[in-house]
Amino acid sequence: MVPPIFRFLPQTAAIVALVASTSASAQSQLQTQITPQMRSEARAVMQACRADYDRLCSGVTPGGGRILACLQTHAGQLTSTCAQALPRAQALRDGAASAGVAPK
Repeated sequence: MVPPIFRFLPQTAAIVALVASTSASAQSQLQTQITPQMRSEARAVMQACRADYDRLCSGVTPGGGRILACLQTHAGQLTSTCAQALPRAQALRDGAASAGVAPK
């Protein structure tokens, strides 16, 4: 089961699952692509948008960027904290996709 903190940004859960299931050499390479700063920023985005996710997108199945897309669809209804965090969420998702740890 995916810990609740990873439900908001499915690529974070994908990163965790991928690291857990890969060889030591592949893990080392992947961990150099996903920095502690990126993890910290992902957690900050999740915290900023948690209430909006619960209110607007809780019925969305995590994965493939669907939650981020849902929040972007409801941009006019987001709290200012979440609205300010969304560009960083998109940048993190784009970075994960470029690193090959999230679908493009």
